[in-house]
Amino acid sequence: MYIRRVKGVQSVTLPDGSVMTRADLPSAATRRWVASRKAAVANAVSYGLLDREEACRIYALSEEELDSWTRAVFEHGEQALKATALQRFRA
Repeated sequence: MYIRRVKGVQSVTLPDGSVMTRADLPSAATRRWVASRKAAVANAVSYGLLDREEACRIYALSEEELDSWTRAVFEHGEQALKATALQRFRA
């Protein structure tokens, strides 16, 4: 069996004490973005598990979209990424 090596950090510890690994990230084929998947990508970028460019390339995101996810998670938490609560958290 072949195991592919990935350069860079393999896991990070989040502020709440939980450990996030690359296995916790959503699939590259993800087309339906729910709040938990957006938060996972935003946290991975914020805490150094993924580079910004790598995340944008893998998930076909724009820089602005990734910035908005990261800012929303940082300022209001995962709840701010839900489509039904979007207007409540926009400035």
